[in-house]
Amino acid sequence: MSDTLDFRRIPWSPFLLALPAVVVFFGFLLAPLLSTAILSLQAFSLYTGIQNVYNLANYIEIFSDNYFFEIFARTARIAVLTTVLAIVVGAPEAYILMRMRAPWRGLFLLVALGPLLISVVSRTLGWALLFGSNGLINETLMALGLVESPVALMYTEFAVVIALTHVLMPFMIISVMVTLQRLNPQIENASLSLGASGFTTLRRVVIPQMVPGILAGSIIVFAMAASAFATPQIIGGRRLKVIATLVYDEFLYSLNWPLGAALAMLLFAAVIGVTVGCNALAERYFARIYR
Repeated sequence: MSDTLDFRRIPWSPFLLALPAVVVFFGFLLAPLLSTAILSLQAFSLYTGIQNVYNLANYIEIFSDNYFFEIFARTARIAVLTTVLAIVVGAPEAYILMRMRAPWRGLFLLVALGPLLISVVSRTLGWALLFGSNGLINETLMALGLVESPVALMYTEFAVVIALTHVLMPFMIISVMVTLQRLNPQIENASLSLGASGFTTLRRVVIPQMVPGILAGSIIVFAMAASAFATPQIIGGRRLKVIATLVYDEFLYSLNWPLGAALAMLLFAAVIGVTVGCNALAERYFARIYR
């Protein structure tokens, strides 16, 4: 009889093996979320600070004030535009990269994924220098005689969307490339040999294979764009607030932690809702396609 312990004979061994992951998950995710949710239900006063009074006053204030609705709408608009732009640029770029040969593929892949190697603050400050009144873009436009005075690019939604797209583009490229790795290039050749045009092959063969990667990348880009802080704070400034920068202001400037926690919980719920909804639509789409 062997003295070696066989975990397969212990009925609770799967739970024991999963215990470290459960502890980390609860300690670093669930516990802070639960604390934030409890904080969002507490009352706040400028004279007494946070009070041990639990109600929905913070959420009622948010839903009844058009100021917060405008900021939520701006955040959603920026996240959607960033996602669409990442799809339009990132998906074709991933397809082209997959069709390149060595060593060009590795070189251009390094250029495409380069933003991941640089701090997000450094990247955003670089865009701030480009978008500034004395930046490269305005200096070039005035040197070409296209404009007489600097164009207001900083502190606009356009600038925030461009900077966020540059920051989050690698996630779309990686997601689409992972999907395309499973696509046999000979399938395209077979489609062309059977008389299909290049456009038909792209529409009927390539794009359907790219859809899973596009959906996965879209979820990642949307979630990160909706919750981004550094880029909207630097490019958007104090005048162009999004939910993340508003939460920051409520915590550090207004000191209204319960209201900031309520805003954070609503942003979290919105991102989770969009993610779950996109997953449901994707599953329904693929069930209909592959049925």
